[in-house]
Amino acid sequence: MFPFIRLALSMRAASRLDDLPVDGTHVSAHSCLPWDLDMFAELNNGRFLTLFDLGRLPLAKRIGLLGAVKREGWRLTMAGVTVRYRRRVQVWSRFEMRSRMIGRDARFLYMQQSMWRDGDCLASALYRAAVADTGGIVHTDRVMAALGAPEWNPPLPGWVETWVRSEAERPWPPET
Repeated sequence: MFPFIRLALSMRAASRLDDLPVDGTHVSAHSCLPWDLDMFAELNNGRFLTLFDLGRLPLAKRIGLLGAVKREGWRLTMAGVTVRYRRRVQVWSRFEMRSRMIGRDARFLYMQQSMWRDGDCLASALYRAAVADTGGIVHTDRVMAALGAPEWNPPLPGWVETWVRSEAERPWPPET
């Protein structure tokens, strides 16, 4: 089940923090709870993604994206993710999450998130998000204008561009 109470607490904590620029980093503290575990008594790989929501949504609030989405009648959707898992996370482990937007193209916003403990990176995710309305995906020029940052368009890092090209070559629907 989605951790709605944890999300509410994360959003409340974020509302007490200053707004961030579009490329600012939201830092939050989290713990691995017993219901986050898999059968090997460590943080479940799917739960990593759910916990990343607890950093990404407060980031969206602090940079003004959630406000723009509400104001414009848009919706947010995830369009892809790639994750690197590097360290085990066991019950009651505390870690820091860092969430930031790193770039955009015409259709998607790219966000990077990572989990850290004692200076060691536990996992990192690259997300591709879309803003949509009844007509489909909203061009990111419109999204950035709604955020008051129309010129924000840093070049995507090479490794992100490579991932984007790789995703474009991936067959859809998947071959069966």
